[in-house]
Amino acid sequence: MIRKQIKWLIDNMDPSNRKLQALALIICVFTCLLLLVNPALSSRLIDDVIMAQNPEPLIPILMIMLAVKLGREGLRYLMVMLMEKDSQNMVFNLRKRLYEKMQYNDMRFFDNNRTGDLMTRMSADLDWCRHFMSYINYRIIDAVCTYLFAMIYLFTVNWKMTLLLIVITPGLLVISKMLRKRVRPRFVHMREKLSEMNTAAQENIAGNRVVKSFAREEHEKNRFEEKNMAFMDSHLKINKVWLSFFPIIEMLVNTIQLVTVFLGGIFIINGEITPGELAIFTGLSWAISNPMRELGNLINDLQRFSTSATKVMELFYSQPEIVDSEDAVHHDRVQGGIEFRNVSFTIDGKPILRDVNFSVPAGKTVAIMGPTGSGKTSLIQLLARFYDVTDGAILVDGCDVREWKVQELRGGIGTATQDVFLFSDTVEGNIAFGNQELTLDEVKDFATRADAAEFIEHLPEGYDTIIGERGVGLSGGQRQRIALARAMAVRPGILVMDDTTSAVDSETELYIQNQLRNLPYDCTKVIIAQRISSMRDADLILVIENGTVSEHGTHEELLALKGYYWQTYCLQYGIPADEKEVS
Repeated sequence: MIRKQIKWLIDNMDPSNRKLQALALIICVFTCLLLLVNPALSSRLIDDVIMAQNPEPLIPILMIMLAVKLGREGLRYLMVMLMEKDSQNMVFNLRKRLYEKMQYNDMRFFDNNRTGDLMTRMSADLDWCRHFMSYINYRIIDAVCTYLFAMIYLFTVNWKMTLLLIVITPGLLVISKMLRKRVRPRFVHMREKLSEMNTAAQENIAGNRVVKSFAREEHEKNRFEEKNMAFMDSHLKINKVWLSFFPIIEMLVNTIQLVTVFLGGIFIINGEITPGELAIFTGLSWAISNPMRELGNLINDLQRFSTSATKVMELFYSQPEIVDSEDAVHHDRVQGGIEFRNVSFTIDGKPILRDVNFSVPAGKTVAIMGPTGSGKTSLIQLLARFYDVTDGAILVDGCDVREWKVQELRGGIGTATQDVFLFSDTVEGNIAFGNQELTLDEVKDFATRADAAEFIEHLPEGYDTIIGERGVGLSGGQRQRIALARAMAVRPGILVMDDTTSAVDSETELYIQNQLRNLPYDCTKVIIAQRISSMRDADLILVIENGTVSEHGTHEELLALKGYYWQTYCLQYGIPADEKEVS
């Protein structure tokens, strides 16, 4: 698993950075070799200078030792800089590709993934991938090479003493394997708790107005504290596992150093090694013990990296269900003809729409009404192919939407909804979001048609005013009018208005309706509303109840049926239900 993850990270580097990464690792190996120089020179210092009482080689040996030390530190600095540059390049490429991946994923992806979890993958998890490429990988190579080079060199000095030191190593390997098995599931659990904590924080920040409206600050504080506590507990459990192994590892590491001194004394007494050669063993005992000491930390870091990389790779390799078919047809523009043929739609086994049939010629207006949860919004989501129908077919301009190119289809549908999302951008930028080629005069024209021009001009900087996140500082009606201007500005073949005027007064609604009749381009209008005044002039009115079309026709035809539409009409216009004549 970890090998695949490392290969995946390397594949996401630029070719030039892969070469630099290889160079950095070569430098790492070379600096491990340099570690052997000074212990060897120390041996000469003791045997050829101190023991032989010969000061002549002293200065040259010390100068060489200093040069080796400075050279090694300089190379290590270069290595770290190269790895940091490579890791940042890799994370830059990954973050760009992950963001692009999310842009083209479909609605089901966002339905199934929490925002906080996605943010964790894009931040903390990616940072652990960077940490591996900038630190963990070279620490592993450094530990392995240091241990191997030291052992090989010590074998050349005295193989008997080296073999006695190696006997301790298998115990450390067994402990490391036990630690790895116990710590991995705990890192997976900790990663999930981090995601839950971030999700709770994101939801609270996004819904801060709701929290304050219901005076639920204390509840939210306690809720976040629970998530925070769970995350802390998961951390403590991992540390507890590590600390249970740490004393054993430290004992074995210290044993290596004690054994080195003890055996060295015996070997000197027996004349098998010189004092200088013992200095080599004592000088390199840390090169044997330190990699063992770091083994636990490296295993922890590797498991943490593996857990994070798994989450990032899940996002990286996720595939949208809604994609262009191989034989997708190119269209220059959406003309606006709509037809639903026996459309049924189910989500997670729950039926949303059943056997829906209707057709609207291009340029006409269709209005949709129905109780909350009846499936009205699902109709327009299927029309834009945010989801695919379970049964039946939806045709736009006589072509099944599944045979359209997704970007061409959605680019020809302008949508304004009741739940308005505005970006942290200027008013002009928000209106021109779907059509970046608009001139300022055109932006003002569409703002006028949405009855937004007057209040925009009274903003501190007019059309250059920066709107706060989600339109903070604007009223609900003002946000809806900017969203409507944005939808009209793309000059769509189909203009969808989902309760777009629910937050405006009747006078403003009448003004907008008049403007919609006189748009500077032809388009089919799909109006979802509960106000009779918003839909009475539509060419076709649909009443959706329990996922099916229960009534359809013009305003007069539906009043004559005296069903749901007629009851709504009576309620809104204050007409007693037993009146026979309505108009």
